[in-house]
Amino acid sequence: MTLDRFYPIFDDVVWLERMLPLGVKLVQLRIKDAADDVLHAQVAQAAALCRKHGTILILNDYWQLAIDLECDWIHLGQEDLDTADIAAIRRAGIKLGISTHDHAELDRALALSPDYVALGPVYPTKLKQMKWHRQGVEKLSEWKGLIGDLPLVAIGGMTVERAAGAFEAGADIVSAVTDITWHDDPEHRVRQWLKATR
Repeated sequence: MTLDRFYPIFDDVVWLERMLPLGVKLVQLRIKDAADDVLHAQVAQAAALCRKHGTILILNDYWQLAIDLECDWIHLGQEDLDTADIAAIRRAGIKLGISTHDHAELDRALALSPDYVALGPVYPTKLKQMKWHRQGVEKLSEWKGLIGDLPLVAIGGMTVERAAGAFEAGADIVSAVTDITWHDDPEHRVRQWLKATR
């Protein structure tokens, strides 16, 4: 299965209702600090929407819920790997994406045979405080050389204008968050992303 080159990340299923009809074919639902019932309802609704639109849904963090709701993909950060049952995830047939920031984390990720590797932040990110500063597009080239045919996701400070440079450096997929959700016209911005990545 080939993943789409445009990979937006949203924190509420409402965003999926707005954006999937525009032609988004790969999306991550990343919800933080929600009650269990709210989380369950959001993921179930997101899964139904993605089936309707032929979109791949990647759930962030909640691997047990991904198993329970028969999701196809899960994305885990390095902290999540400390507690996730990778064997259970694999037994459920769920594909796995993993965040990386340095060589030790990349080694750890590759040892788990992930289905994609993400590197970030490529540029400074406004979304969350991180101990890693700008990685730069040069590191994308380095990572691609190390992971070979495995899909490489560029994340962190990515914009439509920066996407071409990330692809040229070796990224297979570019992920965006605030470039869409903080935009004055998010739908217009997604259309620009789709045009730039198709």
